[in-house]
Amino acid sequence: MNNNEILNLIKELIEKTGVSVKEISIMSDDTPTGGEGIVWFQVEVGEPHLYLARGGEALSALNHMVRKIVETRMPDSKEDEIPEIMIDINGFQKKRVDNLRAVAHMMAERARYFKSNIEVDPMPAFERRIVHEFLSGAPDLKTESEGTGASRRVVIKYIGSV
Repeated sequence: MNNNEILNLIKELIEKTGVSVKEISIMSDDTPTGGEGIVWFQVEVGEPHLYLARGGEALSALNHMVRKIVETRMPDSKEDEIPEIMIDINGFQKKRVDNLRAVAHMMAERARYFKSNIEVDPMPAFERRIVHEFLSGAPDLKTESEGTGASRRVVIKYIGSV
């Protein structure tokens, strides 16, 4: 599936829920996570609260559903050929990424100041990935995920000057 087919799929799914889509587009190469290989779809809707209530639970479900549909429509593709898709409704995901970066920066500074390991609150895999990517360029820090299930968290480890 190409990006335009995915864009049409997203629009169709949202409109089937009775929510009007005002605008939908593919974000530029400057993705909010800074990660490569993620295709971001920016959607402006009339009633965003239906997708953003309860911490964006319905938006997460929409993201999951679109990924699964794309996977089933590309059965012969290898895993690395299937695009990683992220849907952002009315800028919710971008704000979330910006907040995660701010938390990661603050915790990294804390790890440097105290020269110790700092644990970040538990978070889903996508959010942990953002923290790992954001701090990947820091030569004096190392990040690891620890724990299992819902209690899995990022630990920012101070390793000193390299």
